[in-house]
Amino acid sequence: MTVEQDGAVVVVGGGVIGLTTAVLLAERGRRVRLWTREPVERTTSAVAGALWWPYRIRPVTQARTWALDSLGVYEELAARPEVTGVRMAEGVLGGTRVEDVAGWAAARLPGLRASTAGEYLGAGVWARLPLIDMAVHLPWLRDRLTTAGGTVETREVGDLREVPAPVVVNCTGLGARALVPDPSVRPVRGQLVIVENPGVRGWLVSTDAASGGMAYCFPQPGRLVLGGTAQEDDWSAEPDPAVAEAIVRRCAALRPQIAGARVLEHRVGLRPARPAVRLEAEPLPDGRLLVHNYGHGGAGVTVAWGCARQAARLARR
Repeated sequence: MTVEQDGAVVVVGGGVIGLTTAVLLAERGRRVRLWTREPVERTTSAVAGALWWPYRIRPVTQARTWALDSLGVYEELAARPEVTGVRMAEGVLGGTRVEDVAGWAAARLPGLRASTAGEYLGAGVWARLPLIDMAVHLPWLRDRLTTAGGTVETREVGDLREVPAPVVVNCTGLGARALVPDPSVRPVRGQLVIVENPGVRGWLVSTDAASGGMAYCFPQPGRLVLGGTAQEDDWSAEPDPAVAEAIVRRCAALRPQIAGARVLEHRVGLRPARPAVRLEAEPLPDGRLLVHNYGHGGAGVTVAWGCARQAARLARR
C-alpha cells in the first residue's frame, strides 16, 4: 500500500456526516478526498426530513452539545435558503413540554413557548428551528468541498485500514457494521411519503405515547414530507404500501387538509443506530490514524457540524 503524503485525509462516507466533516477539514487546509459508495444524492442522508432536533441519538448530553454547535452554523446558512437548502421554520413539537427543552436549548431558541390548542391538541412546544431541504443541501456541501480543494470519488471500500492516507475518517454510518466491523450498529428503518403540499405552512412532529406511533409533516419547497416510522433491525429499503397509508392517515388526523393530497414519491432510509455515537481516534499499528465518526441514529443532520469539529480535532497529526 502506498500512503499519501502527510496532511492528506480520506473521508469515507458521502452522507451529511462525511460531507460536513470533509468540508471542515478542507477549509482548515487539509488535502481531502471524499470516498462515497453512492453519489451523495442517493445516500441515506438524502432521504432525511430533515428537522434540526436530536432524535434517537446517544449519549444525550453530548448529542445536545453537538446539536447546539451545529445550530449556530445552520442559523447562518439560513440566510441563503435557496442556495444552502437551510431555512428557519416555525412548527410544533407535539408531546414535548417547555421544561423538557428549557434546561438545554431555551436560551438558543427565541420565542420558545407552549403551543396553543389551535396549533396542536395536547401538550406541545412551538419553536423556530432549522429545516433542511436535503435535495439542495447535500449538493451544496459537495460543491463547498470541491471549492475548498477537496475531491469526491465514487468508490467501494473493503477495508478501512487499507485506505492509503495518513488519516482516514470513517463516516460510513450503517456501513460501519461490516467495515469496522461493529455489530452494535443497527438499522432503524424510516419510511416517508412525499405529497403535494395542500397548504400546510408549519412543520409538526407528534408521537402517540400509547402506541408509539409517530407522525410528522415537513413543508419543503414544492412538496410536503410526511412520516414516519422507526422500525428497528429492518433492512428493507422497499416502500410498504400499508405503512405509507398509515403514515398519511396519522398525518391527516393532525392536519386534515393532508387527506387526499396527491402522492409524489415514496422513500425509505435506514438510520444508523448505535448505543452511542462513536467519535474517537484509533491509532493504527503502522502509525497512521483512523478517526471514527458514525452511529448518529436519526440525528445526523442535527449534530453534523458539532461532530465534524470534534472529528477535525481528532484528525490532527
